[in-house]
Amino acid sequence: MSGHESRPPGTDVEDDLRWCHDAVQDVSRTFALTVDVLEEPMSTHICLGYLLCRIADTVEDAGHIPPKEQAEALEIYNEAIDPDSETEIDAFLVAIDPWLPPVAERSADWEVVAAAPRVLSAFESLPADVQEAIVPPVSELVSGMAMFVERHADNGGLRINTRDELEEYCYYAAGTVGNLITNLLTRGDLASEKRQTLYETAEEFGLLLQLVNISKDVYDDYTEENNVYLPAEWLADEGIDQDSVVDPSNRDAAAAVVNRTADHAHSFLDDAEKYLTAMPLKHGNTMAAWGVPFLLAVGTLRELTARPEDALTETGVKVSREEVYAVVAAMSTTGKDSIVEFRRQIADQPFHRAISNAQTR
Repeated sequence: MSGHESRPPGTDVEDDLRWCHDAVQDVSRTFALTVDVLEEPMSTHICLGYLLCRIADTVEDAGHIPPKEQAEALEIYNEAIDPDSETEIDAFLVAIDPWLPPVAERSADWEVVAAAPRVLSAFESLPADVQEAIVPPVSELVSGMAMFVERHADNGGLRINTRDELEEYCYYAAGTVGNLITNLLTRGDLASEKRQTLYETAEEFGLLLQLVNISKDVYDDYTEENNVYLPAEWLADEGIDQDSVVDPSNRDAAAAVVNRTADHAHSFLDDAEKYLTAMPLKHGNTMAAWGVPFLLAVGTLRELTARPEDALTETGVKVSREEVYAVVAAMSTTGKDSIVEFRRQIADQPFHRAISNAQTR
């Protein structure tokens, strides 16, 4: 399949795969939950697909890299993961090397970027049909990120202007991942009607999760990455400039925009639920892997609705560990038939309390 070969001679595929599974645990506890409750081979396929996306995401979020160099590095990376390109992954390392933090100061995300050859090497060990399912959506994600970096190059960070641009960004950042999951699930003999339902709702599943993240992470996105995803037109309706989005004097007005963004996320819940209930449990796929992030998104939206102002401070908005554990435990022992009822319970109150209340009745 490959037009170029990234694997250095003498390396151990199994060692690379173990390293990648460990890396996911370090870069995203949330996504690690998904990988952990998948079975093989889907667990490895999603792990490697996610890391390929995460490398691009880390570069896109890097405020210390000038936009021109950011976009160039992303474009080189996109060529390197293209099996029909002659560009090697080492060319990406050359482009990103001046911007890599010193080894002693590297976060887990930057460790993965520095190990891009190892990730791609592990990826190239996968069956051809798996690679063919993963590369196109990852490539679309990377090219979309490069486009957004170039579009907002004069701002020193992303500044989303309209609702349409917000949805466009969410598509590239997460709708593409929904398509990646669906490509993997629809290999083989899946009935055409179910395949159509999955592709009609895959992007909405991704958009839901991304919009929830955007709604709850306003403070961190601005203070750590200089990105403002709340649309300028929505902030303007409240009399706020994007660069004063976390200013305490604007707290109530900005909270109204957080609420508006969370409301927009709500509009994707039904299609995301439809996606889950149509999802086949094959190739090592499990309902817990995707039901857990869906239900945690429902819980986060509940918390956002109750305290949108927390998204604008260091406090942040998140569900409790107790609720996370309760959701994981419940989804590990039930199937897709429970999704609708669990969603209803979590929208109303934290899941561990709903269970406790039901047991005491």
